Amino acid sequence: MSAIVKTGLDRVEALWPKHLLKADAGLVVHPASVNRHLVHASDIMASSKKFRLKAFFGPQHGIRGETQDNMVEWEGFRDKRTGLPVFSLYGETRKPGKEMLRDIDLMVVDLQDVGARYYTFIWTLGLIMEACLEAGKSVVILDRPNPIGGDRIEGPVLKEGFSSFVGLRPFPVRHGMTIGEIGLYLRDHYYQRLDLHVIPMSGWRRSAWFEDTGLPWVFPSPNMPTVDTAAVYPGMCLLEGTNVSEGRGTTRPFEIFGAPWIDPDGLLKRLGDYRLPGVLFRPLYFLPTFQKHAGKLCGGAQIHVTDRAKFRPFLTGVGIVKAIYDLYPQKFAWKQPPYEYEERLLPIDILAGDDRLRKDIESGSDLHAMEVWWREELRAFDRKVRRNYLLYS
Repeated sequence: MSAIVKTGLDRVEALWPKHLLKADAGLVVHPASVNRHLVHASDIMASSKKFRLKAFFGPQHGIRGETQDNMVEWEGFRDKRTGLPVFSLYGETRKPGKEMLRDIDLMVVDLQDVGARYYTFIWTLGLIMEACLEAGKSVVILDRPNPIGGDRIEGPVLKEGFSSFVGLRPFPVRHGMTIGEIGLYLRDHYYQRLDLHVIPMSGWRRSAWFEDTGLPWVFPSPNMPTVDTAAVYPGMCLLEGTNVSEGRGTTRPFEIFGAPWIDPDGLLKRLGDYRLPGVLFRPLYFLPTFQKHAGKLCGGAQIHVTDRAKFRPFLTGVGIVKAIYDLYPQKFAWKQPPYEYEERLLPIDILAGDDRLRKDIESGSDLHAMEVWWREELRAFDRKVRRNYLLYS
Protein backbone atom coordinates (compact mmCIF):
# COMPACT_ATOMS: atom_id res chain seq x y z
CA MET A 1 0.00 0.00 0.00
CA SER A 2 1.34 3.44 -0.89
CA ALA A 3 2.41 5.72 1.92
CA ILE A 4 0.80 9.12 2.39
CA VAL A 5 3.66 11.45 1.58
CA LYS A 6 3.29 15.20 1.82
CA THR A 7 5.82 17.22 -0.13
CA GLY A 8 7.21 20.59 0.86
CA LEU A 9 4.58 22.14 -1.40
CA ASP A 10 1.84 20.36 0.55
CA ARG A 11 3.28 21.74 3.82
CA VAL A 12 4.35 25.22 2.75
CA GLU A 13 1.46 27.05 4.43
CA ALA A 14 1.95 25.31 7.78
CA LEU A 15 5.76 25.52 7.89
CA TRP A 16 6.51 28.83 6.21
CA PRO A 17 9.41 30.64 8.02
CA LYS A 18 7.98 33.34 10.29
CA HIS A 19 10.65 35.92 9.51
CA LEU A 20 9.74 35.71 5.82
CA LEU A 21 6.03 36.46 6.24
CA LYS A 22 4.70 38.94 3.67
CA ALA A 23 8.01 38.90 1.80
CA ASP A 24 8.16 39.38 -1.97
CA ALA A 25 9.02 36.07 -3.61
CA GLY A 26 10.21 34.57 -6.87
CA LEU A 27 9.07 31.01 -7.59
CA VAL A 28 11.23 28.43 -9.40
CA VAL A 29 9.03 25.74 -10.94
CA HIS A 30 8.62 23.28 -13.79
CA PRO A 31 5.83 20.90 -14.94
CA ALA A 32 6.26 18.49 -11.99
CA SER A 33 5.80 21.25 -9.39
CA VAL A 34 2.36 19.98 -8.39
CA ASN A 35 0.65 18.83 -5.21
CA ARG A 36 -1.00 15.45 -4.75
CA HIS A 37 -4.15 16.74 -6.50
CA LEU A 38 -2.11 17.91 -9.53
CA VAL A 39 -2.56 21.59 -8.70
CA HIS A 40 0.52 23.45 -9.89
CA ALA A 41 2.67 25.38 -7.43
CA SER A 42 2.17 28.55 -9.45
CA ASP A 43 -1.57 28.48 -8.67
CA ILE A 44 -1.05 27.56 -5.02
CA MET A 45 1.59 30.23 -4.42
CA ALA A 46 -0.29 32.95 -6.27
CA SER A 47 -3.10 32.71 -3.73
CA SER A 48 -0.90 32.34 -0.63
CA LYS A 49 -1.23 34.83 2.22
CA LYS A 50 2.26 33.98 3.49
CA PHE A 51 4.12 36.03 0.86
CA ARG A 52 3.60 38.09 -2.29
CA LEU A 53 4.46 36.29 -5.52
CA LYS A 54 6.32 38.65 -7.85
CA ALA A 55 7.94 36.50 -10.56
CA PHE A 56 8.48 33.02 -11.95
CA PHE A 57 11.81 31.42 -12.81
CA GLY A 58 12.17 28.32 -14.97
CA PRO A 59 15.00 25.74 -15.37
CA GLN A 60 15.84 23.62 -18.42
CA HIS A 61 12.66 22.82 -20.43
CA GLY A 62 10.74 25.79 -18.97
CA ILE A 63 8.12 26.27 -16.28
CA ARG A 64 5.52 24.19 -18.10
CA GLY A 65 7.68 22.07 -20.43
CA GLU A 66 7.93 24.59 -23.26
CA THR A 67 11.05 23.00 -24.80
CA GLN A 68 10.98 19.34 -25.83
CA ASP A 69 14.52 18.41 -26.75
CA ASN A 70 17.73 18.38 -24.73
CA MET A 71 19.93 21.51 -24.50
CA VAL A 72 17.30 23.77 -26.10
CA GLU A 73 17.52 27.27 -24.67
CA TRP A 74 14.43 29.36 -24.05
CA GLU A 75 13.72 33.02 -23.39
CA GLY A 76 11.65 34.68 -20.69
CA PHE A 77 8.09 35.88 -21.24
CA ARG A 78 5.08 37.18 -19.33
CA ASP A 79 2.77 34.56 -17.84
CA LYS A 80 -0.70 34.89 -19.35
CA ARG A 81 -2.50 33.51 -16.28
CA THR A 82 -0.99 35.83 -13.69
CA GLY A 83 0.60 38.61 -15.68
CA LEU A 84 3.87 38.03 -13.81
CA PRO A 85 7.27 37.97 -15.53
CA VAL A 86 8.86 34.57 -16.25
CA PHE A 87 12.68 34.51 -16.25
CA SER A 88 14.64 31.78 -18.03
CA LEU A 89 17.50 30.09 -16.17
CA TYR A 90 18.45 27.94 -19.15
CA GLY A 91 19.69 30.14 -21.92
CA GLU A 92 21.79 33.27 -22.01
CA THR A 93 21.37 33.35 -18.22
CA ARG A 94 21.65 30.35 -15.89
CA LYS A 95 22.51 32.22 -12.71
CA PRO A 96 19.88 34.84 -11.78
CA GLY A 97 21.18 38.35 -12.38
CA LYS A 98 20.77 41.29 -10.04
CA GLU A 99 17.99 42.76 -12.18
CA MET A 100 16.00 39.52 -11.89
CA LEU A 101 16.30 39.60 -8.09
CA ARG A 102 15.82 43.34 -7.66
CA ASP A 103 12.13 43.29 -6.71
CA ILE A 104 12.10 40.14 -4.55
CA ASP A 105 13.28 39.21 -1.06
CA LEU A 106 13.57 35.47 -1.55
CA MET A 107 13.46 32.59 -4.02
CA VAL A 108 11.15 29.61 -3.46
CA VAL A 109 12.41 26.47 -5.25
CA ASP A 110 10.02 23.59 -6.02
CA LEU A 111 11.75 21.23 -8.47
CA GLN A 112 11.43 17.46 -8.84
CA ASP A 113 14.90 15.91 -9.16
CA VAL A 114 15.44 12.35 -10.44
CA GLY A 115 18.37 11.25 -8.28
CA ALA A 116 21.26 11.70 -10.74
CA ARG A 117 24.06 14.27 -10.71
CA TYR A 118 23.63 15.00 -14.43
CA TYR A 119 20.09 16.29 -14.03
CA THR A 120 20.51 20.04 -14.29
CA PHE A 121 17.82 21.14 -11.83
CA ILE A 122 20.06 20.67 -8.77
CA TRP A 123 22.70 22.90 -10.39
CA THR A 124 20.07 25.51 -11.20
CA LEU A 125 19.41 25.40 -7.45
CA GLY A 126 23.12 25.83 -6.74
CA LEU A 127 23.38 28.91 -8.98
CA ILE A 128 20.24 30.38 -7.40
CA MET A 129 21.79 29.92 -3.97
CA GLU A 130 24.99 31.61 -5.12
CA ALA A 131 23.11 34.56 -6.62
CA CYS A 132 20.90 34.98 -3.56
CA LEU A 133 23.89 34.94 -1.23
CA GLU A 134 25.55 37.67 -3.28
CA ALA A 135 22.36 39.75 -3.37
CA GLY A 136 21.40 39.25 0.28
CA LYS A 137 18.24 37.29 -0.54
CA SER A 138 16.80 34.19 1.16
CA VAL A 139 16.09 30.76 -0.37
CA VAL A 140 13.30 28.36 0.59
CA ILE A 141 13.39 24.82 -0.85
CA LEU A 142 10.17 22.79 -0.94
CA ASP A 143 11.46 19.24 -0.63
CA ARG A 144 10.37 16.35 -2.84
CA PRO A 145 11.10 12.59 -2.98
CA ASN A 146 14.11 11.13 -4.68
CA PRO A 147 12.09 8.97 -7.11
CA ILE A 148 14.69 6.15 -7.28
CA GLY A 149 15.15 5.94 -3.52
CA GLY A 150 17.42 7.70 -1.09
CA ASP A 151 19.30 4.70 0.29
CA ARG A 152 21.64 3.85 -2.62
CA ILE A 153 24.55 5.71 -4.17
CA GLU A 154 26.66 4.77 -7.19
CA GLY A 155 29.26 6.08 -9.61
CA PRO A 156 32.33 8.32 -9.44
CA VAL A 157 32.51 11.52 -7.40
CA LEU A 158 33.10 14.57 -9.60
CA LYS A 159 36.70 15.83 -9.52
CA GLU A 160 38.06 19.37 -9.53
CA GLY A 161 38.56 20.54 -13.09
CA PHE A 162 35.55 18.66 -14.49
CA SER A 163 32.77 20.96 -13.32
CA SER A 164 29.97 21.78 -15.76
CA PHE A 165 26.20 22.22 -15.79
CA VAL A 166 25.86 18.42 -15.44
CA GLY A 167 27.91 18.61 -12.23
CA LEU A 168 29.11 21.83 -10.60
CA ARG A 169 30.32 20.40 -7.29
CA PRO A 170 31.86 17.12 -5.98
CA PHE A 171 28.99 14.67 -6.01
CA PRO A 172 28.43 11.02 -7.00
CA VAL A 173 26.34 10.15 -10.05
CA ARG A 174 23.52 8.44 -8.16
CA HIS A 175 23.50 10.57 -5.04
CA GLY A 176 20.70 9.11 -2.89
CA MET A 177 19.59 12.52 -1.60
CA THR A 178 16.59 14.81 -1.93
CA ILE A 179 16.84 18.29 -3.41
CA GLY A 180 16.42 19.74 0.09
CA GLU A 181 19.29 17.66 1.43
CA ILE A 182 21.42 18.72 -1.52
CA GLY A 183 20.62 22.35 -0.73
CA LEU A 184 21.86 21.89 2.84
CA TYR A 185 25.09 20.32 1.56
CA LEU A 186 25.66 23.17 -0.90
CA ARG A 187 24.94 25.80 1.74
CA ASP A 188 27.36 24.36 4.30
CA HIS A 189 30.19 23.79 1.85
CA TYR A 190 29.89 26.75 -0.52
CA TYR A 191 27.33 29.35 0.60
CA GLN A 192 27.68 29.36 4.39
CA ARG A 193 26.10 32.78 5.02
CA LEU A 194 23.02 32.15 2.90
CA ASP A 195 19.66 32.34 4.68
CA LEU A 196 18.37 28.91 3.56
CA HIS A 197 15.26 27.07 4.71
CA VAL A 198 14.09 23.60 3.70
CA ILE A 199 10.42 22.75 4.14
CA PRO A 200 10.65 18.97 4.59
CA MET A 201 8.31 16.23 3.50
CA SER A 202 6.35 14.08 5.89
CA GLY A 203 5.85 10.34 5.48
CA TRP A 204 8.79 9.71 3.13
CA ARG A 205 11.20 6.80 3.74
CA ARG A 206 14.67 6.64 2.22
CA SER A 207 14.02 3.18 0.78
CA ALA A 208 10.83 4.31 -0.99
CA TRP A 209 10.58 4.52 -4.76
CA PHE A 210 8.21 7.05 -6.23
CA GLU A 211 5.40 4.52 -6.66
CA ASP A 212 5.48 4.00 -2.88
CA THR A 213 4.66 7.64 -2.11
CA GLY A 214 1.06 7.76 -3.28
CA LEU A 215 1.94 10.89 -5.28
CA PRO A 216 1.14 11.30 -8.99
CA TRP A 217 4.14 11.10 -11.33
CA VAL A 218 4.43 14.10 -13.61
CA PHE A 219 7.45 13.88 -15.89
CA PRO A 220 9.86 16.60 -14.76
CA SER A 221 11.34 16.88 -18.26
CA PRO A 222 9.99 15.70 -21.62
CA ASN A 223 12.34 12.72 -21.88
CA MET A 224 11.69 11.48 -18.33
CA PRO A 225 8.21 10.03 -18.88
CA THR A 226 8.19 7.31 -16.19
CA VAL A 227 9.88 6.20 -12.99
CA ASP A 228 11.35 3.34 -15.05
CA THR A 229 13.15 5.99 -17.10
CA ALA A 230 14.54 7.58 -13.94
CA ALA A 231 15.70 4.15 -12.73
CA VAL A 232 18.06 3.65 -15.68
CA TYR A 233 19.02 7.29 -16.21
CA PRO A 234 22.09 7.35 -13.88
CA GLY A 235 23.79 4.94 -16.28
CA MET A 236 22.12 5.51 -19.62
CA CYS A 237 22.76 9.24 -19.67
CA LEU A 238 26.40 8.31 -20.35
CA LEU A 239 25.35 7.59 -23.94
CA GLU A 240 24.87 11.33 -24.40
CA GLY A 241 28.67 11.44 -24.44
CA THR A 242 28.82 9.08 -27.44
CA ASN A 243 27.47 8.72 -30.98
CA VAL A 244 25.09 5.97 -29.78
CA SER A 245 21.41 6.91 -29.47
CA GLU A 246 20.12 6.99 -25.91
CA GLY A 247 16.59 6.58 -27.26
CA ARG A 248 15.62 10.22 -27.62
CA GLY A 249 13.04 10.40 -30.36
CA THR A 250 11.39 7.16 -29.19
CA THR A 251 8.62 6.45 -26.70
CA ARG A 252 11.12 4.91 -24.22
CA PRO A 253 14.09 7.31 -23.96
CA PHE A 254 17.08 5.97 -21.99
CA GLU A 255 15.53 2.49 -21.87
CA ILE A 256 16.09 1.97 -25.60
CA PHE A 257 19.55 2.46 -27.09
CA GLY A 258 21.44 1.66 -30.27
CA ALA A 259 22.90 2.83 -33.58
CA PRO A 260 22.52 1.93 -37.29
CA TRP A 261 25.69 -0.18 -37.22
CA ILE A 262 24.89 -2.31 -34.14
CA ASP A 263 23.87 -5.97 -34.41
CA PRO A 264 21.44 -6.54 -31.51
CA ASP A 265 22.24 -10.24 -31.05
CA GLY A 266 25.99 -9.69 -30.98
CA LEU A 267 25.59 -6.86 -28.47
CA LEU A 268 23.39 -8.96 -26.18
CA LYS A 269 25.91 -11.77 -26.20
CA ARG A 270 28.66 -9.40 -25.07
CA LEU A 271 26.45 -7.83 -22.38
CA GLY A 272 25.56 -11.30 -21.11
CA ASP A 273 29.24 -11.93 -20.42
CA TYR A 274 29.20 -9.13 -17.82
CA ARG A 275 26.51 -10.82 -15.67
CA LEU A 276 24.96 -7.48 -14.76
CA PRO A 277 22.62 -7.81 -11.75
CA GLY A 278 18.89 -7.08 -11.77
CA VAL A 279 18.56 -6.46 -15.49
CA LEU A 280 17.74 -8.19 -18.78
CA PHE A 281 18.20 -6.90 -22.32
CA ARG A 282 15.81 -7.42 -25.22
CA PRO A 283 17.19 -7.09 -28.76
CA LEU A 284 15.33 -4.70 -31.01
CA TYR A 285 15.39 -2.26 -33.92
CA PHE A 286 14.01 1.26 -33.65
CA LEU A 287 13.65 4.45 -35.69
CA PRO A 288 14.36 7.69 -33.78
CA THR A 289 12.17 10.60 -34.88
CA PHE A 290 14.65 13.25 -33.72
CA GLN A 291 18.14 13.71 -32.25
CA LYS A 292 20.86 11.13 -33.02
CA HIS A 293 20.27 8.98 -36.12
CA ALA A 294 16.85 10.55 -36.72
CA GLY A 295 15.00 8.65 -39.44
CA LYS A 296 17.59 5.85 -39.57
CA LEU A 297 16.92 2.26 -38.52
CA CYS A 298 19.00 1.48 -35.44
CA GLY A 299 19.90 -1.88 -33.95
CA GLY A 300 20.20 -2.10 -30.19
CA ALA A 301 18.32 -3.21 -27.12
CA GLN A 302 15.82 -2.27 -24.46
CA ILE A 303 16.72 -2.45 -20.78
CA HIS A 304 14.27 -4.34 -18.58
CA VAL A 305 14.99 -3.91 -14.86
CA THR A 306 13.97 -7.15 -13.15
CA ASP A 307 15.11 -6.37 -9.60
CA ARG A 308 15.47 -2.74 -8.54
CA ALA A 309 17.23 -3.70 -5.31
CA LYS A 310 20.02 -5.46 -7.20
CA PHE A 311 20.12 -3.26 -10.30
CA ARG A 312 23.16 -0.98 -10.57
CA PRO A 313 22.32 1.62 -13.23
CA PHE A 314 25.75 3.23 -13.47
CA LEU A 315 27.57 -0.11 -13.78
CA THR A 316 25.03 -1.14 -16.41
CA GLY A 317 25.50 2.07 -18.39
CA VAL A 318 29.28 1.71 -18.31
CA GLY A 319 28.93 -1.93 -19.42
CA ILE A 320 26.84 -0.87 -22.41
CA VAL A 321 29.32 1.82 -23.45
CA LYS A 322 32.26 -0.58 -23.01
CA ALA A 323 30.56 -3.37 -24.97
CA ILE A 324 29.80 -1.11 -27.94
CA TYR A 325 33.27 0.45 -27.82
CA ASP A 326 34.90 -2.99 -27.89
CA LEU A 327 32.62 -4.43 -30.59
CA TYR A 328 32.65 -1.47 -32.98
CA PRO A 329 35.97 0.37 -32.63
CA GLN A 330 35.72 1.83 -36.14
CA LYS A 331 32.14 3.05 -35.75
CA PHE A 332 31.93 4.12 -32.11
CA ALA A 333 32.97 7.68 -31.25
CA TRP A 334 33.02 9.95 -28.23
CA LYS A 335 30.80 13.00 -28.73
CA GLN A 336 32.81 16.21 -29.07
CA PRO A 337 32.12 19.48 -27.24
CA PRO A 338 30.29 21.77 -26.85
CA TYR A 339 27.91 20.06 -24.44
CA GLU A 340 25.91 21.71 -21.63
CA TYR A 341 27.88 24.95 -21.94
CA GLU A 342 31.25 23.18 -21.73
CA GLU A 343 33.41 24.09 -24.72
CA ARG A 344 36.65 22.24 -23.96
CA LEU A 345 36.20 18.93 -22.12
CA LEU A 346 34.71 15.81 -23.69
CA PRO A 347 31.05 15.28 -22.75
CA ILE A 348 31.79 11.76 -21.48
CA ASP A 349 34.38 13.18 -19.08
CA ILE A 350 32.10 15.80 -17.54
CA LEU A 351 29.30 13.25 -17.27
CA ALA A 352 31.60 10.82 -15.45
CA GLY A 353 33.17 13.67 -13.49
CA ASP A 354 36.69 12.64 -14.46
CA ASP A 355 38.57 11.27 -17.49
CA ARG A 356 39.49 8.03 -15.72
CA LEU A 357 36.35 6.19 -16.82
CA ARG A 358 36.93 6.98 -20.50
CA LYS A 359 40.59 6.02 -20.29
CA ASP A 360 39.71 2.73 -18.58
CA ILE A 361 37.27 1.89 -21.40
CA GLU A 362 39.81 2.85 -24.05
CA SER A 363 42.51 0.69 -22.41
CA GLY A 364 40.26 -2.38 -22.20
CA SER A 365 40.00 -2.49 -18.41
CA ASP A 366 37.77 -5.14 -16.85
CA LEU A 367 34.30 -3.76 -16.11
CA HIS A 368 34.04 -5.03 -12.55
CA ALA A 369 37.61 -3.95 -11.76
CA MET A 370 36.61 -0.44 -12.85
CA GLU A 371 33.76 -0.47 -10.33
CA VAL A 372 36.25 -0.93 -7.47
CA TRP A 373 37.75 2.56 -7.72
CA TRP A 374 34.48 4.44 -7.84
CA ARG A 375 33.12 2.38 -4.94
CA GLU A 376 36.08 3.56 -2.86
CA GLU A 377 35.24 7.17 -3.73
CA LEU A 378 31.60 6.58 -2.80
CA ARG A 379 32.40 5.21 0.62
CA ALA A 380 34.54 8.24 1.45
CA PHE A 381 31.92 10.72 0.20
CA ASP A 382 29.12 8.96 2.06
CA ARG A 383 31.03 8.81 5.34
CA LYS A 384 32.52 12.31 5.29
CA VAL A 385 29.78 14.32 3.57
CA ARG A 386 26.44 12.79 2.59
CA ARG A 387 25.41 11.33 5.95
CA ASN A 388 25.60 14.75 7.58
CA TYR A 389 22.67 16.06 5.52
CA LEU A 390 20.08 13.27 5.52
CA LEU A 391 16.72 14.52 6.81
CA TYR A 392 14.77 11.25 6.59
CA SER A 393 15.18 7.75 8.00
